[in-house]
Parts: sequence; structure tokens; C-alpha cells
Amino acid sequence: MVPGADILSTAKSSIIALDSIVERIDLSAAFPQTQRLEVELGSGDGTFLVKYAERHPERNFIGVERLLGRIRKMDRKVQRAALTNVRGVRIESAYFLEYLLRPHSALAVHVYFPDPWPKQKHRRHRLVNERFPELVRQALVEQGKIFFRTDDESYFKQMLAIFGAAPGFREIRTPDELMDLATDFETEFQQQGVGTLRVGFELME
Repeated sequence: MVPGADILSTAKSSIIALDSIVERIDLSAAFPQTQRLEVELGSGDGTFLVKYAERHPERNFIGVERLLGRIRKMDRKVQRAALTNVRGVRIESAYFLEYLLRPHSALAVHVYFPDPWPKQKHRRHRLVNERFPELVRQALVEQGKIFFRTDDESYFKQMLAIFGAAPGFREIRTPDELMDLATDFETEFQQQGVGTLRVGFELME
């Protein structure tokens, strides 16, 4: 059995069962085909990831989600769509990047509507902090990209400041294709008249 790459529950499940949380996931064992990889951190119920993966069968995708109920919803959507290029991992996003994802394996990382921790005393819990660019740098291939979305203006400013100051990253525009695909949270916010703030960064080193 390959550590970290056993598929949970049934052969149809898209959720990767982690036999070890200190060994890198064997991507060749997790997917039926070796293809370029994209990762979504905090994938929720998989609304965005499943739609995006349907458009790109030539790529593999991992959705990382801490909450069991949400990742189970994602798994059901993956199974209904009969996708073989999507896998889910239930774990904290930063831990996944640092310890489980093979270094320099991701073409892109997507971070959409992470918990804003709006109270000042709780902001240390935010995913996007001063250390986060280094974890992203470790995850991405050369010229890999990270895309952000949030409805929280203060968090958006923090994203801009942190990655704007991070060596080797340059700000880029979010492609139209990504803008056309809403997440589950984004759809709810749009119905309430709440706008989306978007930014992307490319690793130039």
C-alpha cells in the first residue's frame, strides 16, 4: 500500500485516505493518469472544482477541505460527474502544502473565500499570512500561479500586501475562464449583492 494514497471507503470515492500525515502523497497512485496538477485550498462543497475539472480533463485536481460534511458533498459531486481527475483531502490547507503535497508539483493554487477571521484578535488564524507565500512557492512549478477571491476588504488588502512584498511573485489578472466559474459561497454572496474581490500572482523564479 502506498502511504498517503489509498482511496477511502470504496473504489468510487474521490477522497484520499491518509495512511500517514508525514509522508508526501504519491500523486501517481492517487490518479489514474499522470497530468499537470491544480489545487484548491478550502474547496467547500466542490462547486468550483468540479466545474473546472469538467472543462479540463487533461489536468488533475486536488480539493483540500477541513470539514467532513463539505468534502463528502464534493465527493458526491465528483462521483455524479464521473470524474477521475479530481481527488479530495481532508486536512488543514497550510499543513497540506507544507507536508503532504510533493514540492513543485502544482501548476496553480486556488484560494477562494478563506475564513476571514474578521475580529482583530483572531486574524493570526488567517491562512494567508506572512509565511504563506513560502508554502505556495514550495508547492508551485516555475511560473505557477495562485488565485485569490474574497468578499472581505481587509483580508484582500492583506493578500495584496503579503504577496506584493513576497520575492519572486508578480501580480496578474484573473483569467476570464476562472471568473466565469463561481464557488458555492460566491453564488450566495452574489445573491445578497456582495461583490467579489479577485487577484492573482505568478511565481517568476
